[in-house]
Amino acid sequence: MAMVLLTILLLPAAYLLGTFPSAQLVARRRGVDITAIGSGNPGASNVGRVLGRRSGVLVFVLDGLKGAVAVGAGYLVAGYAGALALAVAAVLGHVFPVTRGFKGGKGVATIGGAMLALYPLVSLVMLAIWLTVAKLSKKASLASIAIVVGHPIGLVIIGRPMGELITALGLAAFVIWRHWPNLKRLARGTEPSLRDDQRAA
Repeated sequence: MAMVLLTILLLPAAYLLGTFPSAQLVARRRGVDITAIGSGNPGASNVGRVLGRRSGVLVFVLDGLKGAVAVGAGYLVAGYAGALALAVAAVLGHVFPVTRGFKGGKGVATIGGAMLALYPLVSLVMLAIWLTVAKLSKKASLASIAIVVGHPIGLVIIGRPMGELITALGLAAFVIWRHWPNLKRLARGTEPSLRDDQRAA
């Protein structure tokens, strides 16, 4: 009971951690309002398209750390259940930040950081899939959807418990919902590409 109560008390902290504006801070250092350029999405893909690959990777790492730190704190408090609960809170903070009018990113990097901390082998396979799909298609959104669909399959293969699989499926559905406009653009052939002529960050 004590572990459950402590996890509940930590949920607001994990949510606030998720609101940390990685993309805005990195872009602001370059004199850019990332919410007013490109796709307008404050995430790693848009930063990468606008400011270059290195800036995009930096944002991806910072956003991923939010998920990983939340998982670490939750695991110390209440094992896998606590880790998953705080990871979900951090993702919600990233996607719906109260500090920015509930207009945040799409959650892929933060989920990725959480999953890497929880399931490193599966996550490394998913990273390889992301890089492959992104390179072949030039579409970050398509690569992101591929890995969120693939991750629950990976958990089935390694035999994780049903509760963890349900959480992974819920996060996958959430990310697909957040990418619904991207799916429409993919169907129309108007989805922005990861350009090869990005400026160096």
